[in-house]
Amino acid sequence: MTQSNDTEKKKPIWRRYFLWGMPVGGLLAAFVVGIIFWGGFNTAMEATNTKEFCVSCHEMNDFVYQEYQGTIHDVNRSGVGAVCSDCHVPKDWTHKIIRKIKASKEVWGKLVGTINTREKFENKRLHLAKNEWERMKATDSRECRNCHDFESMMPEFQKPRARQQHLNAMKSGQTCIDCHKGIAHSNVRDRASDEYLEMIEAPNHNFVREIPKEYMESLARIEAKEAAEAEAASAAKKAQQEATQAQIAAAVDAAVAEERAKASGEASAADAGDTVGANIDWSGVDSVDMTLFYPGQASFEFVQNGKQHGGARPLTKGGDQCTTCHAKELENIGNKIVKGTENTEPTPIPGKRGVINATMQAAHDGENVYFRLQWPDAPHAPAPFVDGGKMDPDNQIKVAMMITGTGIKMGEQVGCWATCHADNTYMPFDPGPEAIAASGDVAELLKAKESIQKYLSETRTKIEIKGRRGKAQGGWNKLKSAEEIDQLLADGTFMDLMRVYADGSATNGYLLERRVQNDGDIAASAKLSAGMWTVVFSRPLTSDKPGDVPLEAGKTYTVGFAIHDDFSSARFHHVTLNTSLALDDETAQINVVGR
Repeated sequence: MTQSNDTEKKKPIWRRYFLWGMPVGGLLAAFVVGIIFWGGFNTAMEATNTKEFCVSCHEMNDFVYQEYQGTIHDVNRSGVGAVCSDCHVPKDWTHKIIRKIKASKEVWGKLVGTINTREKFENKRLHLAKNEWERMKATDSRECRNCHDFESMMPEFQKPRARQQHLNAMKSGQTCIDCHKGIAHSNVRDRASDEYLEMIEAPNHNFVREIPKEYMESLARIEAKEAAEAEAASAAKKAQQEATQAQIAAAVDAAVAEERAKASGEASAADAGDTVGANIDWSGVDSVDMTLFYPGQASFEFVQNGKQHGGARPLTKGGDQCTTCHAKELENIGNKIVKGTENTEPTPIPGKRGVINATMQAAHDGENVYFRLQWPDAPHAPAPFVDGGKMDPDNQIKVAMMITGTGIKMGEQVGCWATCHADNTYMPFDPGPEAIAASGDVAELLKAKESIQKYLSETRTKIEIKGRRGKAQGGWNKLKSAEEIDQLLADGTFMDLMRVYADGSATNGYLLERRVQNDGDIAASAKLSAGMWTVVFSRPLTSDKPGDVPLEAGKTYTVGFAIHDDFSSARFHHVTLNTSLALDDETAQINVVGR
């Protein structure tokens, strides 16, 4: 008789084997179902990451998508675009799920109509932007770095300012979103409070990076290339200037000979002017190329205000100089501002040049210092807001030089920019004659009638930089006491100021609470010949006159130059950025050589 277990039907193999206490068949079925579920879930979730899905609601399509179109993230020369999810949805699974869960609030907002009209959207825009800024700040701009990683950046292909800012970012611990806001949508940064921006854009030491070796090698290559190009350009320019100077010398010699013949030996004006610096052999003094650019209404307050000037933080917090970012882009800046911009030039002068390329030579003889500045003349561009088109009809040109004294706020960083304020004449907060007259004693002390001259912040009790709640930037009428200003002068906290006019006359003085002329010695000449202006001026190296900065060996000074050309005045000039000067020191930008 067959045993009963022999008569029982054998169980299928998928039921006879177990894994982790479960039938293999059950596990297989669960696995297949899981794959199907996962595939369906992931497909559905990825569908929500497409641009088409994002702009399927009218709020996104009619508002932010219209701003995105045509930006660098939409179309560019490399053909690598970024859609909504590339910037707003993390790539890794964990953070992606968290972001999707948080996005449910946005679905609710859609259902209740939180931003269903343009007015509602604009009212909510800053709140929405802050959410993204804070998310990106917390993650060290994770989504940005999916495409733009410091490790992969090559300075050779970046503009000078960009390469410097990225270098600063790696050193100080800044992240992409600190600087790059509004690059795909309308920028609402200026609607955030200064306190908020200070917080959200502050460096984070956790983001400090070791500068990649490849980055430094690339930086060295581009700096070497630019130095070689600059040297070649300088040599070509010097050869051209020497040829021009030869023409000028020949023309002057001929004119002098003619005048002497007519006047029976009397010295001509041209001959007399040559006595300034006549003991200096300028042919043996190296020249320095200087680019003077048109600054428009960019004031000292402007450069410190993060809402107006993107480099405010590196300047005020990082200690950068103006030249750190802008030294190699002055031509672009000047040419842009001179054409008219909303923030820096509301009243452009048609035809005015954006930059003046000049050369500077400097020498001393142990007692006096000599400066020789040359630049090409330009056709007249009448100022449309002045009768006759000439702001200063008596002076086709004026040259000014400032030497930075001690104790001046950011003096070594900005040079003479420390004297240019938003409430000076022709500036955005120029108070006007009526307000000046109404100030009473302040107007009398400043000797001001129709406009406010340049001044140092140190002479005011308060300077408004941010312009909060509609306040005027500057502080022209917040004058300190006469005793306090006298003490600043005694302490050397002033700008030594020398000015030369078109007829060769000159003034020596200083700038403190206003422009003051002292009795310090100065000699000058100014000539226009063969289309080239030549201005030479000299003063003693040391002086006992108040407001004269003594020039001593072993010290480096920050100086600035300005040229008012084409009968211009006030802010309609061309200026240098902070420039270093020293006696017999080749490391200074202007080396005053002994002769």
